[in-house]
Amino acid sequence: MSTTSLTTVTRTQGNNRALKAGEVTPKHFRLDFEEVPVLVNAFRRMVRALEFDVTEMAITTYMCARAYGKPFTALPIFLVRGFHHGAIAVNTNAGIRHPKDLEGRRVGVNRGYTVTTGVWARGILRDEYGVDLDRVTWVLSGDEHVAEYQAPANVVPMPPGANLADLLASGDLAAAIGVETGHPDVAPLIPDADDAGYNALATRGLHPINHLVVVKDELLAAHPDLPADLFGAFAESKNRYVAQLRAGEIAPLTPTDVMNQRVMDITGTDPLPYGIAPNRAVIEELIGHAVSQHILPERPAVDDLFATDTRDLVG
Repeated sequence: MSTTSLTTVTRTQGNNRALKAGEVTPKHFRLDFEEVPVLVNAFRRMVRALEFDVTEMAITTYMCARAYGKPFTALPIFLVRGFHHGAIAVNTNAGIRHPKDLEGRRVGVNRGYTVTTGVWARGILRDEYGVDLDRVTWVLSGDEHVAEYQAPANVVPMPPGANLADLLASGDLAAAIGVETGHPDVAPLIPDADDAGYNALATRGLHPINHLVVVKDELLAAHPDLPADLFGAFAESKNRYVAQLRAGEIAPLTPTDVMNQRVMDITGTDPLPYGIAPNRAVIEELIGHAVSQHILPERPAVDDLFATDTRDLVG
């Protein structure tokens, strides 16, 4: 029996290293990896042209794409996670003394309104600091991956030819999400942001998901064994990484490795669990943010976001 080849895009990092090196493979499929240097371009190419068979994708891009009927479905393989308290920068001359001072002001967002970091960061502003997000004007530096999506009225593009970092440094924007400037008048909005993120993990289990894996629906229909086979291969690669990290066998450590170690120290368990069950609460929270931020028109059931044959898998 011939092996089906699948064009695949996923960034090389610890949890995928064994998979991309060919040390771990699916049982019945071959992954032909294509390198896309700017990974977000792969998200756009998949959403707009279905260019790949298997693709890493930002989770809110996926949820938005699914709401508009794009013919691919996620597997509960959560490749990238992070903490977003530090994603919000403020112009120190803008008179922002507390996050609620952002109400009535213009705040930049790197790329589109549906970008996952932006969704999580706005959720932090609302949940932890009481910011009324509808009273902020969100200024975008780019468009949305899902072209059909229409942002709410308080979301506007930046002027043509402008640069978001320059707008923040000049004070045209009071703050921005996902922008680094190095300018002396720009500083983090939330002091000790790393500690704030880890505290959210320790006190309420918040460990935000950023990226997952999607597969073309036509392939899922044609190959009923594909979802579980892919899940098993991705999980095995990740578990090798976690074992090496736990054993101190990885050097030098990347910032992501250091973060994953800190998560292990806090939780005492796998810092990158795959599967719906260990991630249901954080997915529910993200869905809630997407609905309240006018990204999703209605709240989907968590299980409905994922391929049927993977809903009970944990790895």
